Amino acid sequence: MKYTLFIFIFLMYVSTHVAQEKKSISITRTLTPPKIDGVLNDPIWEGAQEATDFVQFEPEMGIKETHDTRTVVKISYDNDAIYVGAYLYDKPENIMSQLTSRDNFGQADFFAFILNPNNDGQNNTQFYVFSSGVQADAIESPGIGEDFSWNAVWDSAVKLVDNGWIVEMKIPYRTLRFSNEKNPTWGVQFHRHFRRYRSQYTWNPIDVTRGNAGIYNGNLVGLQNLNPPTRLTLYPFISGIANTFDGESETQFNAGMDLKYGITENFTLDATLIPDFSQAGFDRVELNLGPFEQAFSEQRQFFTEGVDLFTKGDLFFSRRVGNEPSGTVNLQPNETLENMPKQVKVLNALKISGRTKNGLGLGVFNAITEKTYANIKNTTFNTNRRQLVEPLTNYNILVVDQQFNQNSSVSLINTNVTRNGSFRDANVTGILADLTTKKNTYNLEAEFKMSHLNLETGTQTGYSYELEFAKVFGNWQYAIEHEYADDTYNINDLGLQYRNNFSNFAGEVSYRIFEPSGAFNTYNIYLFGAYNRLSNPSTYTGSSVGGSIYGELKSLHSFGADFNLQPGKQYDYFEPRVAGRYFVYENRLNANLWISSNYNKTFAIDANFGGATYFETDRNTSNTWFGVSPRVRFNDKMLVVYSFDYDHITNDRGYASRTENAIIFGNRKRKTIVNSVTSSYNFNPFHSLGLTFRNYWSTVLYSPNTYELQENGRLLKTSNTFESAGIPDPNINFSTWNLDVSYSWQFAPGSFVTALYRNQLFNFNKDATLSFSENFDRLLQQPIQNSFSLKIQYFIDYNNLKKIFNKNTAS
Repeated sequence: MKYTLFIFIFLMYVSTHVAQEKKSISITRTLTPPKIDGVLNDPIWEGAQEATDFVQFEPEMGIKETHDTRTVVKISYDNDAIYVGAYLYDKPENIMSQLTSRDNFGQADFFAFILNPNNDGQNNTQFYVFSSGVQADAIESPGIGEDFSWNAVWDSAVKLVDNGWIVEMKIPYRTLRFSNEKNPTWGVQFHRHFRRYRSQYTWNPIDVTRGNAGIYNGNLVGLQNLNPPTRLTLYPFISGIANTFDGESETQFNAGMDLKYGITENFTLDATLIPDFSQAGFDRVELNLGPFEQAFSEQRQFFTEGVDLFTKGDLFFSRRVGNEPSGTVNLQPNETLENMPKQVKVLNALKISGRTKNGLGLGVFNAITEKTYANIKNTTFNTNRRQLVEPLTNYNILVVDQQFNQNSSVSLINTNVTRNGSFRDANVTGILADLTTKKNTYNLEAEFKMSHLNLETGTQTGYSYELEFAKVFGNWQYAIEHEYADDTYNINDLGLQYRNNFSNFAGEVSYRIFEPSGAFNTYNIYLFGAYNRLSNPSTYTGSSVGGSIYGELKSLHSFGADFNLQPGKQYDYFEPRVAGRYFVYENRLNANLWISSNYNKTFAIDANFGGATYFETDRNTSNTWFGVSPRVRFNDKMLVVYSFDYDHITNDRGYASRTENAIIFGNRKRKTIVNSVTSSYNFNPFHSLGLTFRNYWSTVLYSPNTYELQENGRLLKTSNTFESAGIPDPNINFSTWNLDVSYSWQFAPGSFVTALYRNQLFNFNKDATLSFSENFDRLLQQPIQNSFSLKIQYFIDYNNLKKIFNKNTAS
């Protein structure tokens, strides 16, 4: 590894900046702001410098725009905002304009305005306007890509005309973070996307073969004496929810506020006071037979928006905040558990984040959850008591991140969970480096992390590191990697770690085209290999080789395939659920094929088919799966997508139970069927209806005889049944139903009325031999949970309030 580091340092030394002359556009100040109506007849646009001569970068680089589809952009500013006017020439009948929800691209042309006030090549703020009038916005950096969970309040208007369409935009300074300089030079870029061709053009050319998009921004000059406004915005809200379940009803009312405050020119405080997460989407629950926890994506907006700094090193899994209690219940004789809370209430949360002109990023995250109790009943005396299962808890993250060279960064991150009283506390620290040569040709990533737990039984400290060296330019690219974690490394109080105790080596190589060739717009071929060991004891656990191929045709249909082979004996130290024990399997092969047709068509379809098997003596396990998802765009307002997924595995072998003297495995047949429907109807860019339905069904049927796991990792079939071995019936029939119907109305900028109706069904039993229709009837007989919620949120800009107050004072 020291030779790899030496080579990288040498490459950093001999590399120089890519010589590229960037375009510049000069902006002029106006005293009279334009009316944002999509009509470019305001005095502000007369004499403004034009940005023209756009150049394609995908699917092919270097293609100049035609006269009939040219783009002309003008830009201006005043004391409140930056204004953009864009004339996008085209034939009206060729413009695609599907209506979607905010931040959803759909099948529509778009224009994008990109700003980087620090002009550092790494931190862009992106504003998109679609030909339908829908908005999207994101923050973008090499570490996180494009984060569309970030939302700002800004104005735009679209007008379709005889020879194209027009975009007008107002970007208030409150949406940006910038230093108070006298004559700054900002990074700027304009994008235009033609959906019918999936082609994209930019004002300043982009070389997709190397580097991130931010280094290809042009320069915005002419800004003078900008005085950043007071960046204080308030989002007060009221909400109500009504629940009914099994004949019982419950109503709740909530009022609170979210706020954003610019502490300095570059740093912002985001806080949620009396949080309300009643309208977060449902989790896509599945039957979990594995040894690791089931994790779900974040649905709460506060925890998804503007968290780019806090995701450094993958130490922050926001679902830990307000998750189920960490404590357990101690039952005395004649006691039963009446109620164990599934979630802990979040009292408040805040984020402070920003980045200086010199590239120094700082982030602070803090959240507090309330005390949570379980209810326990004494069946002898018919009394109740409460037991604390989660004390008052503080979650905290501190991040320091220094960016340089427009493509590199070093970071320090610390996460801390402090629980009041004798509950466990946790602290994790990571040092990270992401270094790329100045020519954007080679990259080195290095991470070192340490976890420290305070437990009732004492303290526990663990370590982990990762090293990866990669070639990141050209058609051929490759990478080599080593990752390590000891058996006491644990970040799960505020992070997500499925397993520790590993020392893995991996390598990969890929070939891709950056220009259309033959029938292809693009294709990619990828191969990898991995060699895995435990860290303690240092022993071999398995290896794998595999690859994938992806291609997009000029007809905009795409396809792909992948495979993975685990040759020889594989030693699974986690399936037995007992430290030091392992389960041996051999020569597992899986493969998958998929297609996706052109979404621009009224009807499109996604489909996949795959299978897996083991080439192992006395084992005939087979696994097949397929999925099909047709989608119909009835018109530019309505889209319906149906998905059907089927997975069937026979003669599967896995952990079933434990007895006092043995680890019991079973031979099982498993079948899973998932039906889902998503539909949307958008009246206009501000009114939308949505429907989401999902029915998940999975059965597990065990063969009568049990298997005992031997010390050598092999299974011994016994003459015992599960019943004769004293093990409860292991068969499973698990099904869920979720239905969401939502309505959203943006009645003013940043202000929404959202209504949500939801019902849920759940069934878990041992009837694994039921047919689909029989099981569905059983599911419908279960008590149904109905929920209706209504939330009204209003956006208040402090600067607008101040203007109104000053006007009234003057009067």
